[in-house]
Amino acid sequence: MKGIYKVLITIFAAFILSSLFLVRCTMVDNSEVGIRFKKFSVSEQGELVATPVTGFTFYNPIITSVFTYPVYIQRIDYQPFTVTTKDAAVFTMDPVLAYQLNRDKATYVFNKYRKPLDDIEQGYMRTCIYDAYRITANAYSSDELMANRGKFESEVRAMLDKSLGDEGFIVSEFTSQITPPASLSAAIEAKNQAIQNALKASNQVAEAEANAQIAIAKAKGDAEAMKIKADAEAYYNKTISASLSEYIVREDFIEKWNGVLPTVQGSEGMVFDMSKFAK
Repeated sequence: MKGIYKVLITIFAAFILSSLFLVRCTMVDNSEVGIRFKKFSVSEQGELVATPVTGFTFYNPIITSVFTYPVYIQRIDYQPFTVTTKDAAVFTMDPVLAYQLNRDKATYVFNKYRKPLDDIEQGYMRTCIYDAYRITANAYSSDELMANRGKFESEVRAMLDKSLGDEGFIVSEFTSQITPPASLSAAIEAKNQAIQNALKASNQVAEAEANAQIAIAKAKGDAEAMKIKADAEAYYNKTISASLSEYIVREDFIEKWNGVLPTVQGSEGMVFDMSKFAK
């Protein structure tokens, strides 16, 4: 019996020692959340028996494993893809997503996807973004989308907040570059050019009208100035003429007088040559 006890004790001690040698330790810091789960045990719902862990975590790698997710903000610049509006115009979307994992839903995410975030980003998340663009774009015509890009992106963002939020991902930023089809871009450019040309022509007309008004005003001013000047000269001449006419007549009389006094001299210097009436 003593030999059997020794054997059992030896086996138990070997098991304990082997278990101690097999125990591993990992450190889960504050920037991530750890999921410790049993490899060969599932719950009644068919999910792995998993619990979130932080700090120093000990586990047996034979039956247990620890999976970690970062909980700080992740930023993904997706490759562009195309969606179609309700009038069959094809738009290119180039989205950028910034998000972070909801720490409280890390176990749910692990149980459902059992993949690292990189795989989830290029799988489920990309599909959510594409569906949000596709469904929203189908409610817009090409002209409506171009005229309401801000509203369009807000509606896409609202869908992502709901679909990704329900799955444990918090959207912190979502932007996209919307590129219309080449034909629509050409039409928009032509329209803008026509508007610019019309504005330029309108400005030229306004400038010409302003210049004409200036010329008219200047001509009127010159005419008024000339009229004032002419009136002044006429008034001056008339005044001078009136004041000099009496002296001019007397000077002319003196120059033509032959020295012979007239036969009859009337009042106020009026002279009559009576000899002309002698016959």
